[in-house]
Amino acid sequence: MNLTISGHHLDITPALRSYVTTKLDRISRHFDQVVDIKVLLTVDKIKEKDHRQKAECNIHVKGKDIFAESTHADLYAAVDELADKLDRQVLRYKDKAQDHHHESVKRELQ
Repeated sequence: MNLTISGHHLDITPALRSYVTTKLDRISRHFDQVVDIKVLLTVDKIKEKDHRQKAECNIHVKGKDIFAESTHADLYAAVDELADKLDRQVLRYKDKAQDHHHESVKRELQ
């Protein structure tokens, strides 16, 4: 699994990098066919301070790309929301990708 963390208008500190890594480890625990994860953390220069911090993530799994984003006043809270959204999407994809077909019941001839 390749993990790329980049920042736009902010520096990625080692503490922030380790926090994002531990949050995204949960996704790789639930689904082991994750190929690539790209995380973009930004600070927008907008007037309202409520949703200034933004976290975006692209996950490339086998056969599909999954995208989620989250905005919050605190960057760590935005990463938390992002991890929750991605976890739900990955579990939904995993559930759909599994083979749910069962063998048909064979009737006995009398």
